[in-house]
Amino acid sequence: MSTRQERRRHARLGTPGHGPPRRDPMRIVYIGFAIAIVLIVAGFGALRWKQGRDYANAVATPTPGPNASQKPITLTDQSVGKPAFAPGDNKGGGAGGPVDSIQCEATEQVTMHIHSHLTLFVNGKQLQIPQYIGIVPTGNNSVCLYWIHTHDPSGVIHVEAPEIHQYTLGNLFDIWGEDLRSNEVGPYQGPVTAFVNGGKYDGDPTQIPLNAHQQITLEVGTPIVPPPNYAFPAGL
Repeated sequence: MSTRQERRRHARLGTPGHGPPRRDPMRIVYIGFAIAIVLIVAGFGALRWKQGRDYANAVATPTPGPNASQKPITLTDQSVGKPAFAPGDNKGGGAGGPVDSIQCEATEQVTMHIHSHLTLFVNGKQLQIPQYIGIVPTGNNSVCLYWIHTHDPSGVIHVEAPEIHQYTLGNLFDIWGEDLRSNEVGPYQGPVTAFVNGGKYDGDPTQIPLNAHQQITLEVGTPIVPPPNYAFPAGL
């Protein structure tokens, strides 16, 4: 009769003459496969969380800050400000090819569909944001539309994209083909003061987010005009 120590020894070394028991050669493969599945699931979870956060940030309607006008000005499709730019993109802007990975497509997208507003003052005078930024003729009376565009000279920015993403004012200016810096807006140079929903914005103006009903005011030079407060029409 074998002792307990001998049985343990046989279990470690295997049957005499046969050596220790062989491990399953696929064991490492199985472990690696399981780890890969866990990482994939975690990655998808993180991606969905980011998309959810971006969507929540994009569609949250802000409240204008204390510097905004007391009585909102109702927006229409009419001109807001003095005409100063030609309609559409300039020669350095979008011509149908991708801009900042933003596509120009024949139909408007609806997965992400929000509207912001841009106001521009130069030395205290309000200038018009032109219509048809990001809308490019393609021939035969047809056009393509970038995911960020304007339809009219009201200053309303349409963000209509096939994916949830945090787009910025810099994306609009890249499509438009106009410069945007801390000392320059298009052809106008001087210190740039930015307001978002009535509050002063001290960061890079190209990084101002385009969120639902975001009210953005850029002022070049002086005097600094209190940023106007606009009411978006029903449906926007």
